[in-house]
Amino acid sequence: MSTIDLTPFYRNSIGFDRIASLINNAMMQDNAAQGYPPYNIEVVDENNYAITLAVAGFTLDELNIVSEKGVLTVKGVKADKQKKQYLHQGIANRNFERKFNLADHVEVVDADLQNGMLTINLVRIIPEAMKPKTIAIKSRASAVNQLEDKQSAS
Repeated sequence: MSTIDLTPFYRNSIGFDRIASLINNAMMQDNAAQGYPPYNIEVVDENNYAITLAVAGFTLDELNIVSEKGVLTVKGVKADKQKKQYLHQGIANRNFERKFNLADHVEVVDADLQNGMLTINLVRIIPEAMKPKTIAIKSRASAVNQLEDKQSAS
């Protein structure tokens, strides 16, 4: 495993303490296990996203979605454990657990299973306090003029 020096990033950033653990987790995960089920992450618009997983063969009862502490976990557990004899088995029919790290203020809205595709809709809800605001710039001369205007009005 290689290491990444994030020092330049931290020099110009405040409050991104979680980024190092996210990068480490991503680098340590087994890539082979991450191939199933295949998925897409789509940007629907500026604040809406969708994750679509190909879960053909799974029913609603066999799928579980949990969002906790900034991590979205999707699990599929096959209830049917019948022993079958195959001449060829090309359809993956195994349990899985897929995790997605969510940014701050990203929440799961709903999920839909249709034609073997599980779509999870997410939205980024920016609190009013975190929305950009314009800061008025005052010059010293205008501040003095305002003070003089207040004094002459009195």
